[in-house]
Amino acid sequence: METWIHSHIAQLLGWLSLPEIGLSTVFIVSFISATLLPLGSEPAVFGLIKLNPELFWAAILVATTGNTLGGMFSWLVGFGAHKAVGHKLHSASDVRALQWLKSLGPKACLLAWLPVVGDPLCAMAGWLKLPLWPCALYMLIGKFLRYLVMTVSLLWIFPSQV
Repeated sequence: METWIHSHIAQLLGWLSLPEIGLSTVFIVSFISATLLPLGSEPAVFGLIKLNPELFWAAILVATTGNTLGGMFSWLVGFGAHKAVGHKLHSASDVRALQWLKSLGPKACLLAWLPVVGDPLCAMAGWLKLPLWPCALYMLIGKFLRYLVMTVSLLWIFPSQV
């Protein structure tokens, strides 16, 4: 039974590492990981690049695109929530956080790559009705730099075995 499981996992990983499937997987995982759902996309990007080094730039760009579109989706969720719920703030820290975010404007979305706070930050930008396209541009820049730095760092830490 254990051999059967290992062989099927290896087969699935091999299938997902195919360039035409792997890039789609990276896009989907990157999109989902930019929403409020708990999922990280870095292992998928790193794994694809380790298995297909020639896809370095393609994987970085696909992950950045998926993650940015996911951030824009979170912005839209925040925008929609604002319309549905209104201005219901419960604590002084909520008010301070929203005032800080509003004072930074769309540039705050440059921090959308941060773990834990980045995804809610995109939703809060929508809640505050910060302009979508400038927010998306800052998300794109931050997320691209994160994927580039993270992947290069992981490749340096875990070099290929020749």
